[in-house]
Amino acid sequence: MQTLQGKTLFITGGSRGIGLAIALRAARDGASVAIAAKTTEPHPKLPGTLYTAAEEIEKAGGRALPCVVDIRFEDQVQAAVEKTVKAFGGIDILVNN
Repeated sequence: MQTLQGKTLFITGGSRGIGLAIALRAARDGASVAIAAKTTEPHPKLPGTLYTAAEEIEKAGGRALPCVVDIRFEDQVQAAVEKTVKAFGGIDILVNN
């Protein structure tokens, strides 16, 4: 069985829900995970922020890189990709969530 050990994932919408679930699963394998999301402040009805997600990823065994990104803006996406490559040496898997 193949794992994600040593891989780098870039996940959009990774601060909660399906994106966070994917990130946590990858983290349990020892992956590095860049999460691109715009949720920096808690929402009154939805749990989690970009930063709490990063903490959960690291507690699960992965390395986390929170990137504040609104994917409607190409320059923000490009900056997050560059930040990820610089931090982790590349991107192996993109999850457009």
